[in-house]
Amino acid sequence: MRKIYLLLGLIICTGTSVLQAQTQIPEVEELLEKMTLEEKIGQLNLLTPGGGVATGSVVSEDVETKIKAGNVGGVFGVSSPAKVRQAQELAVKNSRLGIPLLIGSDVIHGYKTTFPIPLGISASWDMELIKQTAQVAAKEATADGINWNFSPMVDIARDPRWGRVAEGAGEDPYLGAQVAKAMVEGYQGEDLSQPHTMLSTVKHMALYGAAEGGRDYNSVDMSKIRMYNQYLPPYKAAVDAGVSSVMTSFNDIHGVPASGNKWLLTDLLREEWGFEGFVVSDYTSVNEMIAHGMGDLQAVSALAINAGLDMDMVGEGFLTTLKKSVEEGMVSEETITTAARRILEAKHKLGLLDDPYRYSDESRPEKDILTDENRELARKVAARAAVLLKKDAGVLPLKENANIALIGPLANDQRNMLGTWAPTGDFKLSIPVLEGIKNVMPHAKVTYAKGANISDDAQFAENVNALGPRIIISEESPEDLLEEALEVANAADVIVAVVGEASEMSGESSNRTDIRIPESQKKLIRELAATGRPVVLVLMSGRPLDISEEMQLPVDILQVWHPGVEAGNAIADLLVGNYNPSGKLTMSWPHSVGQIPVYYSMKTTGRPGPSDTEFQKFKSNYLDAPNSALLPFGYGLSYTEFEYSEASVNEESISGDESLTISVEVTNTGDHDGEEVVQLYTHDKVRSITPPGKELKAFKKISLKKGESKTVEFEISREDLKFYNADLKYVVEPGEFEFFVAGTSNHEFTGSFEVTE
Repeated sequence: MRKIYLLLGLIICTGTSVLQAQTQIPEVEELLEKMTLEEKIGQLNLLTPGGGVATGSVVSEDVETKIKAGNVGGVFGVSSPAKVRQAQELAVKNSRLGIPLLIGSDVIHGYKTTFPIPLGISASWDMELIKQTAQVAAKEATADGINWNFSPMVDIARDPRWGRVAEGAGEDPYLGAQVAKAMVEGYQGEDLSQPHTMLSTVKHMALYGAAEGGRDYNSVDMSKIRMYNQYLPPYKAAVDAGVSSVMTSFNDIHGVPASGNKWLLTDLLREEWGFEGFVVSDYTSVNEMIAHGMGDLQAVSALAINAGLDMDMVGEGFLTTLKKSVEEGMVSEETITTAARRILEAKHKLGLLDDPYRYSDESRPEKDILTDENRELARKVAARAAVLLKKDAGVLPLKENANIALIGPLANDQRNMLGTWAPTGDFKLSIPVLEGIKNVMPHAKVTYAKGANISDDAQFAENVNALGPRIIISEESPEDLLEEALEVANAADVIVAVVGEASEMSGESSNRTDIRIPESQKKLIRELAATGRPVVLVLMSGRPLDISEEMQLPVDILQVWHPGVEAGNAIADLLVGNYNPSGKLTMSWPHSVGQIPVYYSMKTTGRPGPSDTEFQKFKSNYLDAPNSALLPFGYGLSYTEFEYSEASVNEESISGDESLTISVEVTNTGDHDGEEVVQLYTHDKVRSITPPGKELKAFKKISLKKGESKTVEFEISREDLKFYNADLKYVVEPGEFEFFVAGTSNHEFTGSFEVTE
């Protein structure tokens, strides 16, 4: 059968130069000297036991056999100290060289203590808090035997149709880079040999968030200028923070799938960025290069290893073809040795080569997992992730003795509180909103009615429920559900309607072409608003939604994402004012799906529209909608009000290594204490490639008591103003920069400064 040698490039990696670690580790080199080619290939094989575990055995028989033969470098889907010990014993006591396993898992937003979805956590704009969530996740996961985490996902996402926007930090490269750094530092700590830290994996390398049509696993086509300036910074921030592993993405880049892309995995990641950890494929992504049109399994496996991929997740193409490829001259043994070295070095960093059972302490789960302290942090984070989108009803915060009609399909729901990608959590431990309100507001009168199904569409529900029931269609008719809700609503002083997406309406392979609230719930919301009672919409989703209709109704809207295990308690804290919402959107919300992509830093054109409300022929605008987002990046309200002075700059120009300081005074002019995210944006007026309309350059989250003022200062240097030019050189060019400081990206520029040679 013809092999596609041209696609392989057949420039055999010799393992010399930057591809090897800077300093060799004696224990690792001693192991490599003893290893056969087959054993080296075995270290590059990552397996999962899959469904069903045989009685008395931690993994299926087939995987056990491979582990004993030294054909497995790591497994995932195994947890608990006892089961992990059994898995390690299979490797240590039965394989020839006794090399322990990496034990991986998807710990995306908490382990057993489930925090809000990552998009929600990012809305806190609190890097220390985000780091704490990763520290707790690492402590809990390692207590259950796991030493390697497939997180954080840092893909820039500007298309809310894509379900996996829930897993990242939104649309902005600067903010995304800060979140990436905080997560890596939280998981890995300062010493990976400590038993409460774990390897972190940045994913998905690269550009996965730009999949065409917002459809998972789809193609990506992007210029290098856009790539370097807007999509790569969070991955690089993770590498700079010392991330131990990188996971490849499913998409192609410049026509070559990421798992076999030498430019991406070697030229950029290793030679340009200096990454020294190991690279793992996403689930069967090596095999999937066959469907991409890159050749048969042997061809794509050789393509991947020569490109710089070190570990094959689940597909076993490395295990079954690499020896033959070495014999046929398609892959050098030194290339395989280099990849095996990187896996062994990771095990050395974890201390596994000294003590394979360091993550099998059976005393840890009870004292480290789902503790009161951890749940309290989850409650705190869920409150700080919430974004107040609208406050027209004027009833928030609620009175402690309020007469509340609690209505909606998510109001007394446990299954959907954890959100997507919470495989290690237990939804039965989550606090529903009804319970949370009763816990936090014992003097309130609360009457509950479901009011509507999440969706009435049986086929849609079946699609959503692929991983278990999330949309449960009531045996009662939609009419009866609505009638009951209106009866409850009319007997109350205030209506709290908990509506939105089921948890698996977002996430992997959960893409939507219609990102409105489902019609079953929209009808309920309209009817509740028509009662004349004040209405608070508590909105749950894993993505920005089209809520243009709801924004026109006389309601308050509190976006809480999918808040995690402490959902109900945190939401009640927000409703009653125990915490004043301070979240800010990290992804723009469109007027309609037809605007997508819409994001705050879009470039102006040669024919910019005259305004957002005025249509003008032969300008870049729509006939039926404005250009800007319905709710912009950085937007979020508070129960109080914040007033900004005009920002000032202490220098008119900077050159060389100089910096300048931009200052603004922020005053809490309302009736509640609160927190505000103060944001600095700049615009490079003239440069060699067209600049974004505005760019986030710095932010600070401050706390202000009512009536209090604080001066916030941002120090800006030439380094902060650099960009990648047409030659991909990282430069700052002389010229004028405009700036503004505000609580949202939707603001006019108020000042400027010069950058000189």
